[in-house]
Amino acid sequence: MLQTSLKHIETEQEFRDTLATNDNVMICCGRMGPMCLPVYDVMEAITPDYPHVTFRDMAFDEPVGRVIRSLPETAGFMGLPYTVYFKNGEVVAATSSIQTMEQVTAILDQNFGPSH
Repeated sequence: MLQTSLKHIETEQEFRDTLATNDNVMICCGRMGPMCLPVYDVMEAITPDYPHVTFRDMAFDEPVGRVIRSLPETAGFMGLPYTVYFKNGEVVAATSSIQTMEQVTAILDQNFGPSH
Protein backbone atom coordinates (compact mmCIF):
# COMPACT_ATOMS: atom_id res chain seq x y z
CA MET A 1 0.00 0.00 0.00
CA LEU A 2 1.15 3.52 -0.73
CA GLN A 3 1.98 5.79 2.20
CA THR A 4 0.00 8.89 1.26
CA SER A 5 -2.92 10.66 2.87
CA LEU A 6 -4.97 10.03 -0.29
CA LYS A 7 -7.65 7.37 -0.34
CA HIS A 8 -6.30 4.21 -1.91
CA ILE A 9 -7.92 1.99 -4.50
CA GLU A 10 -6.90 -1.54 -3.58
CA THR A 11 -9.25 -3.75 -5.63
CA GLU A 12 -10.76 -3.76 -9.09
CA GLN A 13 -14.20 -3.51 -7.45
CA GLU A 14 -13.13 -0.33 -5.61
CA PHE A 15 -11.91 1.04 -8.95
CA ARG A 16 -15.25 0.29 -10.64
CA ASP A 17 -17.21 1.68 -7.68
CA THR A 18 -15.13 4.87 -7.63
CA LEU A 19 -15.83 5.51 -11.32
CA ALA A 20 -19.51 4.58 -10.97
CA THR A 21 -20.18 6.89 -8.02
CA ASN A 22 -18.06 9.94 -8.93
CA ASP A 23 -18.31 12.13 -12.02
CA ASN A 24 -14.75 13.50 -11.92
CA VAL A 25 -11.90 11.22 -10.84
CA MET A 26 -8.12 11.59 -10.86
CA ILE A 27 -6.15 8.39 -10.18
CA CYS A 28 -2.40 8.35 -9.75
CA CYS A 29 -0.99 4.85 -10.17
CA GLY A 30 2.59 4.64 -8.98
CA ARG A 31 5.13 3.78 -6.32
CA MET A 32 6.71 5.60 -3.40
CA GLY A 33 9.48 6.94 -5.63
CA PRO A 34 10.97 10.27 -6.72
CA MET A 35 8.78 10.70 -9.82
CA CYS A 36 5.56 9.77 -8.03
CA LEU A 37 5.88 11.57 -4.69
CA PRO A 38 5.55 15.08 -6.19
CA VAL A 39 2.31 14.09 -7.93
CA TYR A 40 0.87 12.67 -4.70
CA ASP A 41 1.91 15.89 -2.95
CA VAL A 42 0.12 18.00 -5.57
CA MET A 43 -3.02 15.89 -5.24
CA GLU A 44 -2.96 16.19 -1.45
CA ALA A 45 -2.42 19.96 -1.65
CA ILE A 46 -5.22 20.69 -4.13
CA THR A 47 -7.89 18.33 -2.78
CA PRO A 48 -9.60 21.11 -0.75
CA ASP A 49 -9.64 23.38 -3.83
CA TYR A 50 -11.35 20.80 -6.05
CA PRO A 51 -14.31 19.45 -4.04
CA HIS A 52 -15.94 18.29 -7.29
CA VAL A 53 -13.01 15.95 -8.07
CA THR A 54 -12.33 12.60 -6.40
CA PHE A 55 -8.60 12.03 -5.86
CA ARG A 56 -7.28 8.48 -5.45
CA ASP A 57 -3.98 6.65 -5.60
CA MET A 58 -3.22 3.09 -6.63
CA ALA A 59 -0.13 0.92 -6.22
CA PHE A 60 1.40 0.25 -9.64
CA ASP A 61 2.86 -3.13 -8.69
CA GLU A 62 -0.24 -4.56 -7.01
CA PRO A 63 -2.73 -6.62 -9.03
CA VAL A 64 -5.20 -3.71 -9.05
CA GLY A 65 -2.69 -1.60 -11.00
CA ARG A 66 -3.58 -3.72 -14.02
CA VAL A 67 -6.77 -1.67 -14.55
CA ILE A 68 -4.66 1.43 -15.21
CA ARG A 69 -1.70 -0.29 -16.89
CA SER A 70 -4.00 -2.00 -19.41
CA LEU A 71 -5.83 1.13 -20.59
CA PRO A 72 -5.24 2.02 -24.26
CA GLU A 73 -4.41 5.56 -23.11
CA THR A 74 -1.44 4.31 -21.05
CA ALA A 75 -0.11 1.76 -23.57
CA GLY A 76 2.91 3.83 -24.62
CA PHE A 77 3.80 5.18 -21.18
CA MET A 78 7.39 4.64 -20.06
CA GLY A 79 7.63 6.55 -16.76
CA LEU A 80 5.80 6.45 -13.46
CA PRO A 81 3.38 7.49 -12.24
CA TYR A 82 0.53 6.85 -14.63
CA THR A 83 -2.07 9.52 -13.89
CA VAL A 84 -5.49 9.09 -15.44
CA TYR A 85 -8.43 11.49 -15.36
CA PHE A 86 -11.96 10.10 -15.74
CA LYS A 87 -15.17 12.02 -16.50
CA ASN A 88 -18.37 9.99 -16.09
CA GLY A 89 -16.32 6.78 -16.16
CA GLU A 90 -14.48 7.61 -19.40
CA VAL A 91 -10.80 8.55 -19.75
CA VAL A 92 -10.49 12.24 -20.68
CA ALA A 93 -6.74 12.65 -20.08
CA ALA A 94 -3.72 10.58 -19.11
CA THR A 95 -0.14 11.53 -18.30
CA SER A 96 3.01 9.73 -17.26
CA SER A 97 6.00 10.80 -15.23
CA ILE A 98 6.30 13.73 -12.86
CA GLN A 99 3.75 16.53 -13.16
CA THR A 100 3.82 19.99 -11.59
CA MET A 101 0.91 21.60 -9.80
CA GLU A 102 0.38 23.85 -12.82
CA GLN A 103 0.22 20.87 -15.18
CA VAL A 104 -2.21 18.96 -12.96
CA THR A 105 -4.51 21.93 -12.34
CA ALA A 106 -4.55 22.78 -16.07
CA ILE A 107 -5.80 19.27 -16.86
CA LEU A 108 -8.34 19.40 -14.02
CA ASP A 109 -9.63 22.82 -15.10
CA GLN A 110 -9.84 21.84 -18.75
CA ASN A 111 -11.71 18.58 -18.14
CA PHE A 112 -13.65 19.15 -14.94
CA GLY A 113 -13.98 22.94 -14.67
CA PRO A 114 -12.00 25.27 -12.41
CA SER A 115 -11.82 24.90 -8.67
CA HIS A 116 -14.61 26.49 -6.67
